[in-house]
Amino acid sequence: MDIQTQSAGNSSVDISVMKVPGWEQYRWLLHGISRRAGGVSSVYGKNTLNLGWTKEDDPASVRENRRRFLSLVTNNSRDTVLIGIRQIHSGIVRVIRETDGPFEGRLQTSEGKAVLEGDGLITDVPGVLLGVGTADCVPVLLIDVEKKVVGAFHAGWRGTAARIAEQGVATMTAEFGSRVDDMVAAVGPSIGPCCYTVGEEVRRAFGKFDYADELFGSNAQDVRLNLWKANQRQLMDAGVDPGRITVVGECTACAREENGELRYFSHRGEKGVTGRMLNVVGVSD
Repeated sequence: MDIQTQSAGNSSVDISVMKVPGWEQYRWLLHGISRRAGGVSSVYGKNTLNLGWTKEDDPASVRENRRRFLSLVTNNSRDTVLIGIRQIHSGIVRVIRETDGPFEGRLQTSEGKAVLEGDGLITDVPGVLLGVGTADCVPVLLIDVEKKVVGAFHAGWRGTAARIAEQGVATMTAEFGSRVDDMVAAVGPSIGPCCYTVGEEVRRAFGKFDYADELFGSNAQDVRLNLWKANQRQLMDAGVDPGRITVVGECTACAREENGELRYFSHRGEKGVTGRMLNVVGVSD
């Protein structure tokens, strides 16, 4: 992966933002996937970049972390607004239009907390940055490179079973006239098949997919689910060229930095007490 690293704020730890290889050619595009290090939060470890409004962290720390991260992603633009969504593990996709503004009070609180419920966001509005939070679930970013439309989707196992990625492609096509031939997509870091053990409820939920057998691996002890492949296959089934889908392939539960520290926040890896990454995409002004 192409990692852009740049010092932000006064932290002694650099913030690292993951960029999808090849997407730098789209000069109008803003995007980035956060990692764990480089913030001011201390509840999940020293100098961590928690970007979610979690109950354990100080909201002031989250605001500063978000400022640092967004400053890096937008190259210090003051005219970009971040829009999130109250994630409910669904197949619901919301479209953000120019007429939805002003965004404060309608789509988010004055503090920046999301108002809309769902698990996907799509927009073509310049200056709007869409974000989904993750800490094991799959982030999917989708772009129409011709019409300059972007989407961000949160795909846990329930959202994946509800075909959130396919819903994203269908919504972009219906609302903006996008063509699948013009789309590129990325399946970001999430818990991988190396670490994601599941039960029969989850196996049954994926039984409706023709390729269900490809998604599960097992041994004598457990059953493991490959959410990366599940979302990649959904995008392909929706018509996106497999050669235009980037699968990052890093597991949030076990990927580590050179110093041995966890690279990402992980709900499972940290036994339910953890921060959140942000996965963002937008159209620059």
